[in-house]
Parts: sequence; structure tokens; C-alpha cells
Amino acid sequence: MHPTEPKLINAYGDREGDGMVQMSFVLPLPPSAKSREAAKRFAEAHGLSDPLVTTMEEAAAGYSYFVVYGRSSHSIDISRLDVSELKTHTLTHDELDERIAKRLGRRIVVVGACTGSDAHTVGIDAVLNYKGYAGDKGLESYKGFEAHNLGAQVENVELTARARALKADAILVSQVVTQRNCHKDNSSALVDLLKKNGDRDRFILLLGGPRIDHKLALELGFDAGFGPGTKPSDVANYLVQRLCGEESGSGRP
Repeated sequence: MHPTEPKLINAYGDREGDGMVQMSFVLPLPPSAKSREAAKRFAEAHGLSDPLVTTMEEAAAGYSYFVVYGRSSHSIDISRLDVSELKTHTLTHDELDERIAKRLGRRIVVVGACTGSDAHTVGIDAVLNYKGYAGDKGLESYKGFEAHNLGAQVENVELTARARALKADAILVSQVVTQRNCHKDNSSALVDLLKKNGDRDRFILLLGGPRIDHKLALELGFDAGFGPGTKPSDVANYLVQRLCGEESGSGRP
């Protein structure tokens, strides 16, 4: 076999391959000429050449927010990237309902929650509730789904108990709060609990949130991960195709 030919790419700013990037950060300094120079030095330390401070604003007393524009010399060889991706063919709302009725002959039961100390329900609401997100209606709007939204700050013990009681097909966990990687701790604790109780293979486990991707979800023991921009129909398509025994690209061992 011949090795894959490298394919290097650089950031695009004013013209292709010029390496121009923008970075933003806060420094514990009040706005001043000295603070502006500190921001430039900070950007240079991160590899930007000829940095230009385009924004310097007071973020709070004694703190300044900066936006810096500069040239990065770094490139990425995309021929060496190996990324886990969900692969589904997209069906419409009505097509999904029809497929559920014909292939399963029953409703798909989904139980979802924000677990641990996470009190941000915007993600779980967008996927499960009727209103949905960006014009894409949530699972409650489908005839073929029975969606149960348990809300926020739900303990794993409560979530798994409800899932068993409702004979759920899938558990959907949303993790928005990520300080100190608590989203990883909460999520892996759920998987450990299910394994301990002998329930891991009883449910399809889905994980979503702003710092979640499919690869991370698999590493934490879930079946699929859904990151920023996920629409309810993405989750619906995955579940229908998974339960109907079609190719889902879950990748879980």
C-alpha cells in the first residue's frame, strides 16, 4: 500500500492559505496602552505573528476583553485525521413516522434529562419538546415517538429508574455545564451505573451538549454523540435507523 499523500491546509483570512486567525481572551488588567501591549505579547506567545489588537474593552473592574488578529504558521494534515462520525440518511418527519409504524409497529420511547448539577435545559428541550429548534420540531411532535423530558439536575439513579419503568428504548443525556469536565464525570457515572445494574444493553444511550461530539460519546460508553447545531430530526433519524436495524454508524464496540 502506498502511504496517503499529505494534504496540508492553513487558516483562511484575506486570501486562501494566508494563515490569518482571530483569537479572543480576557486578561486581568484594566484597559490601557500597557494592557494592549500585553495582549499583543500574549498572542505572539501563542504563535501569531504581527498581531493586531482590534478590540480592547473593559470586561469588569480590573479586567479587559481583547480580540486579536494575526498570522498563524501552523498547518493541519487532514489526510491523517480519523474522526468518528454518525452516518445516517435523512428521512422527513412523515417518512420517519411511516417507517416506525411499518417496521416497529409501536412508538419509540425516549427519556431525557440534564443530569447532575446541570440546570441548563435548552438542549434537551430543543430535542424533546414539541417546539423543537430552528424550525425543526422536537420528538413530541412525531406520532411514532413517546418523549419524556425529566428536566434539569436529575440524578442518574432517578433517570435510570424512570427509563426502566417506562420501558424506554433510549436515554438522552444533555450536558451543557462543563467546568472541570463535570460533563464527562456525570456521563461516565451513568454508564457505570447501568453496567452495575446489568442494564447497559437495555437502552440506546445518546449524549448531547456544546462540548460533545460522537468520538467523545463513544469514549464515555454511549452509543452516539450529538454536538452543537444538532436538530431533533438528527436524533430521530438515528434512533429510527438504529432500532430498525439499518446502518447507523454508531461505532460502539
